[in-house]
Amino acid sequence: MEDEVFRKAFINNIWFAIGTIPTSVALGMVLAILVNRKIKGSALARTFFFYPVVIPMVSAAFIWLFFYTPEYGMINKLLTLFGAGELNLLGNSSTVLIAIIVMVIWKEAGFFMIFYLAALQNIPKDLIEASHIDGASKWIQFRKIVFPLLMPTTIFSFVIATTNAFKTIDQLVVMTQGGPNNASNLLLYYIYESTFRFMDYGKAAAATIVVLVIMVVIAAIQFFGTDRKIHYS
Repeated sequence: MEDEVFRKAFINNIWFAIGTIPTSVALGMVLAILVNRKIKGSALARTFFFYPVVIPMVSAAFIWLFFYTPEYGMINKLLTLFGAGELNLLGNSSTVLIAIIVMVIWKEAGFFMIFYLAALQNIPKDLIEASHIDGASKWIQFRKIVFPLLMPTTIFSFVIATTNAFKTIDQLVVMTQGGPNNASNLLLYYIYESTFRFMDYGKAAAATIVVLVIMVVIAAIQFFGTDRKIHYS
């Protein structure tokens, strides 16, 4: 398409996906490993990490809008407290997409943590105990036993994260409206504006097809391209 706004939204969405997908999935795995340990406070930690998931997306967007607000926002209050200057993270075209990415990672990491936690608890303890007897370190146990058995969960999480990355809109409506200068405009918001603001149904339909094709191709690559690396217990 020759639409400059569409190209901008497409590129933004690619960077948004690169920033959110691997980070939120990896962080979810790390959190699951941490809270899976039988130590005091692990149940409270699970609740703390999972709590952002149950907050409605619009409410979460307003919370982070408060964090990012110049002068009165919590982030700028902390910066002022330490003698640093104020930042308008949502008003700067070079930082707005990063600010949205951070918010989405915070929202999604706990979601993937639950899947990884369930997968970790299904790993046969005999395998871990046998490797420990053989003198395997924690890192070797993770690399040779735990991670391969987590691969089905990882593939599933990547597919879900990819879908989420290309259907982000609530945060943009509340926080940026795609600005400034389309720096935070993503494909679904572009479709939304094309349909309901500009009444350009042709562009909206074409962009929708692009989004669907992207998600199908990525899902196919993730499923079939990594099939040989999946181990089932």
